[in-house]
Amino acid sequence: MDITSHTHHISQQYNIELDDIRKHLSEMGGMAQRQVNDAIQALIDADLEKAEQVVRGDKGVNQMEISIDEECVRILARRQPAASDLRLVIAVTKAITDLERIGDEASKIARQAIALNRDGVAPRGYVEVRHIGGHVSRMLQDALDSFARLDMDMALHVVQTDKVVDMEYGTAMREMITFMIEDPRSITRVLNIMWSLRALERIGDHARNLAQYVIYLIKGQDVRHTSLDDIAEQIQDSE
Repeated sequence: MDITSHTHHISQQYNIELDDIRKHLSEMGGMAQRQVNDAIQALIDADLEKAEQVVRGDKGVNQMEISIDEECVRILARRQPAASDLRLVIAVTKAITDLERIGDEASKIARQAIALNRDGVAPRGYVEVRHIGGHVSRMLQDALDSFARLDMDMALHVVQTDKVVDMEYGTAMREMITFMIEDPRSITRVLNIMWSLRALERIGDHARNLAQYVIYLIKGQDVRHTSLDDIAEQIQDSE
């Protein structure tokens, strides 16, 4: 199902306003996705220029959040939306907050890349960054796609993947701690990797949130703090 077919109104201007917040959310999501991918690559490749670009680019993500939020406020004030339209506006306002925080986390990773470029390459952790980063990047892409398509099955897959990322993050952190104990000289540089892994784990959490908003948008039910089994059951009941 395409989100553009969600609701159609007699007022053409109202349709345009709803389409605009969907479109701008997608654009902001694309910007956040690029920030994440570039930050991961900057860290792995020790690319100082790309890392600095990510840090500078965070302002663009922040500005988009403000702009879309203002659009949503105008719709609420002028149109007084109800039912599915109201859920759409609420979901968008929540989603842009998570996208802004994803941008912040990408900036944190880029700053760790800058620090590593200054202090020397870390002895461990790049494999974990690449692996978990790949998971998280796909989660974010799938969350954005599920929002665009109103695809609850894809949204559920994102929520499920977050559990996998959490487990892999825990394993990676234990490995990093063990390595620092064995080689105290590596502590500072390995900590840079650990902070980057933490940022990736948080990006996964925000991608999960985006997927949960899709379920709220379609079902009208808040599934935060709900078990995976219960979410899956709710989706099956709607089919």
